[in-house]
Amino acid sequence: MSLYTPSHFSTHDRAAIARLMHEYAFATLITPGTPEPLVSHLPLLLVPGCEPHGTLLGHFARANPHWQRARDVDSIAIFHGPHAYVSPSWYAEPERMVPTWNYASVHAHGTLEMIDDPASAQGVMDALVQRFEGPRAKPWTFQRGERERNALMGAIQPFRMRIRRIDAKFKLSQNRSRDDRSRVIDALRAEGHPEAAATADWMANYAGRDDDGPR
Repeated sequence: MSLYTPSHFSTHDRAAIARLMHEYAFATLITPGTPEPLVSHLPLLLVPGCEPHGTLLGHFARANPHWQRARDVDSIAIFHGPHAYVSPSWYAEPERMVPTWNYASVHAHGTLEMIDDPASAQGVMDALVQRFEGPRAKPWTFQRGERERNALMGAIQPFRMRIRRIDAKFKLSQNRSRDDRSRVIDALRAEGHPEAAATADWMANYAGRDDDGPR
């Protein structure tokens, strides 16, 4: 399964890709299956430094049949970044434009490896808890008695996915002039919606940094 990506929206900026996967960690995991694909929505933790693209850590509810059918099959983890509607009225020549949508997404391809070793499985859970609780003023910690802890761990199936390939599409008005991009950024920020503001921030920090006109 390939991602349609015109050249001006394709990116190999590893820092930007990793940032999106970190900031928008709640992903859609898809595994081919019969009679239909298996789809789960779950948080995934990117562990960098494992070539070529890093490793993802996550877990299923053990009651979810997805994990049983994902062994030895290529899966895709889709990270959905910021997105927002773009009005033709925001451009210098609106009569020549059509409505569109700006967005950023990353598709990570690889095979899931189920983690059955208790110590390694606990390590996955500890890493996920630290990722999402660590920044909090009063972080929750996984402090339970051994019996209760084992019962909780028995209800999940941790896994890792060594990323074999990444397809990244940052559709952030790179094909427009710098003036048009600025207009869109300002208009998105004026929308008063967090998602529109986040899209504007990604446009300002990523798109069109090195050119003064359309490509």
